[in-house]
Amino acid sequence: MTETIRTEFWKAFEHSPFVMVSLTGDHAHSLPMTAQLDRDANHAFWFYTARDNRLAKGGDAMAQFVAKGHDLFACISGTLREESDPAVIDRYWSKQVEAWYPGGRNDPNLLMLRFDLADAEIWTADLGVKGLFKLVTGQTINPQEAGRHAQVAL
Repeated sequence: MTETIRTEFWKAFEHSPFVMVSLTGDHAHSLPMTAQLDRDANHAFWFYTARDNRLAKGGDAMAQFVAKGHDLFACISGTLREESDPAVIDRYWSKQVEAWYPGGRNDPNLLMLRFDLADAEIWTADLGVKGLFKLVTGQTINPQEAGRHAQVAL
């Protein structure tokens, strides 16, 4: 089951790469970020941000993810680090990213962060026909009928 739920997570994340990210222990609210994904790099994802962003200092971090259809949820832990490899920064550069940085690719405030992944807790929500009937009629839904849950290494 762990491999299946991990695969479902990556597929959902690819279709909607938006997360809320915060530094662990920072007591600051999470920020919405758009992850840059590499299908062959299941150990990390990247964010463009600004050097004056509160995430810029890096460190232990958490990201919260909700799939587009609200049928998969994940809490991801890892470490934010500055990405200094120009090839990686260039690989993900696009017109959509450029719109946020007046100085373009050479904007002095541009920063790319790499989120090195540790693990995640993932939940799926799939009531099925029987569960939906119970929900509509007010019957008790057993947790096993509501979906799956797993802690996975990423």
